[in-house]
Amino acid sequence: MELSEIRKVAFEAEARASAEPEVGDPIDQATSAGLRATASAESSLEHRSLLLVRDALERIERGAFGTCIDCGRPIEPARLEAVPWTPYCHDDQEKHDSETAVGADAGEL
Repeated sequence: MELSEIRKVAFEAEARASAEPEVGDPIDQATSAGLRATASAESSLEHRSLLLVRDALERIERGAFGTCIDCGRPIEPARLEAVPWTPYCHDDQEKHDSETAVGADAGEL
């Protein structure tokens, strides 16, 4: 089992453990639901981050680190300094962010 999978399982177990409040009033239930949602979101974000780091390490091994996986251009040094695991140059990252924003907006309709 990989480290990312272990962390995800641990976060999911923590979320399940907080499933039932000691007192079943609506405030406690809402608080518990909020905590479970937060734990789940943190787990997903950490899992995604670990996958990105693992992919960056694989690109290092292949000699492709620092090259955008979309366009093949070098990734800007300042960008690599800020986000070393990034697979995209600034322009392609903006394209992906725009696509994600459009998809999120469509889901709200």
